[in-house]
Order: sequence, then C-alpha cells, then structure tokens
Amino acid sequence: MKVYSISDLHLSLNNPKPMNIFGPAWDNYVETIFADWKEKITDDDVVLIAGDISWAMKLDDAKVDLDLIGTLPGNKIIIRGNHDYWWKSISLIRSILPENFYALQNDCIQIGDYIFCGTRGWQVPEKNFSSQEDEKIYKREVIRLELSLSSAKKLQEKLKEEGKSTKIICMIHYPPFNSKHEENDFTKLFDKFNIEKVVYGHLHGIKSRALNKIKINQTTYFLTSCDLVENKLVEID
Repeated sequence: MKVYSISDLHLSLNNPKPMNIFGPAWDNYVETIFADWKEKITDDDVVLIAGDISWAMKLDDAKVDLDLIGTLPGNKIIIRGNHDYWWKSISLIRSILPENFYALQNDCIQIGDYIFCGTRGWQVPEKNFSSQEDEKIYKREVIRLELSLSSAKKLQEKLKEEGKSTKIICMIHYPPFNSKHEENDFTKLFDKFNIEKVVYGHLHGIKSRALNKIKINQTTYFLTSCDLVENKLVEID
C-alpha cells in the first residue's frame, strides 16, 4: 500500500470551465492526471486530494465530478478547499460518495497502517490579519485542525494498545505557513502532535514561488497543487 496526493483538480463536468486560461500548465490537465493515476495506483493505494475538487456550487453538480474520480483505482480521501462551495453537509456528502471514497471533517479515518486527518485551514498572514473576519476564520480553523489531530491521535493510541503501529498523515488546503515559513498556530499543532507529513494545495503558478517539499522541525510539507507537480500524483509514503 502506497500513499499519493494531488490537489486542486477544479473539475467542472456539468458547467465546463476552461482552466488553460490560467496558463499552458492546464492544457489537457485532467487527462494527464487521470492517465498518471491509472498507471501508478492500485486498489490498495490511497490518493489524498487536499481541496478545490469541483467548481460546482451545488452538491448535485459536484456529484458528477466526484463520480468521475470514483471510477479511478485506489482509496480516495478529500478535504474541503476554499472553492468547494458545494461542501455544506458532511453527512450528505458522505451519503453520495462512491465506494472507497471518503470525506474528512473534524475527524479521521484509518486505512491499513495509516490514519488520515485534516481540515481546510485559512490564510496565514505575513504580519497582521487583513481583517477581523480573516482572524476569526483563522482561529476557527485552528480549532478544527486540533479536533482532527486529536481524533487521529486518540485512534492511534487505541490501535497501539491493540498492538498495531500506525502513521498519521494530515491534509490542509491552505498553506500552513506564510511565505517566510514562520511558526504559527497550525505549525505548532503539527509539532504538538508529532506529525511527520502534511499535504497541502491552494497555491498555483510560478509566481507563488513555493517549494513542493519542505521540512520544518520534524514535519515534511508536500505542496501538491496539480499544476505545480506537472499534473502527476506525488508519492507521500
């Protein structure tokens, strides 16, 4: 069993939106992703999608995109991105997901020797928050991340008592640090819970000047926005 990730698919089957207006990296990107997916992934593997899955506004429209992903091999795990406006009720989302397809929200899931958790996150300021609303959302997402990590750690400890060893991998849609990679409430939580690997997305284009892989303290962070990884799945573990 292997773990891969790719994020920010921005699918829109019901209401096609040409992504190549954002540059040549988006030319035939869905076909490239799916071809690479089918080549790499077996039914035992896990693919993490760290948000911005569909442009749809309503769950009924997003279902078409989710069903398409569901046809691909492997276990799929998703979290909400800032453009996933269709993501309202987690119970409704889970009720329409295909087999071996999971959505996380303030909780975790175990597959094999891994426990996966995560949340959307929010913009980490360079200095100060641009508004009180931004600060409010940020603090709320910190709470949600801690709930998710606490759930994962509790499950990990329970499994350890049963003689099972597991690794925790966390997803967050927004970059969990600013451009200077400064410590903040998100990174402090990853340190507190001894998280070794974190997957994130959200950033696009060469102007983002982001590193696809960086290690801070004991945590390795993987940026897997599809256009920044040549529309190919990234092996996480």
